[in-house]
Amino acid sequence: MSNFDDIIKNLQQELRKGTLVLAVLSQLFEKHYGYSLVETLNKHGLQIDQNTLYPLLRRLDKQGLLEATWDVSETRPRKYYKLSELGIRVYNELKNTYYNSHTVIENMMKEVE
Repeated sequence: MSNFDDIIKNLQQELRKGTLVLAVLSQLFEKHYGYSLVETLNKHGLQIDQNTLYPLLRRLDKQGLLEATWDVSETRPRKYYKLSELGIRVYNELKNTYYNSHTVIENMMKEVE
């Protein structure tokens, strides 16, 4: 892989990391277990694997942004996640920050095109 390809790959990963939390939070207004969330994100075109998602969910849960509950009624217990009140507030702030940043960056890019 060339130096250019390495640079692009690394910068794309950084950009993705910056928006991944917002994407995950946006889907947790309804409860999901890990795999159903992976499927939902993938369906929307955001490819994510479980090795990335589960540590993120644990971190968001630890920060108090999620409400986690276990469903043991099936043969396989599942941990479901949903936004907490704090999570909704944080999501709304991040969403506003994202929209504002997107608008500014879009306008700057239009100036040079």
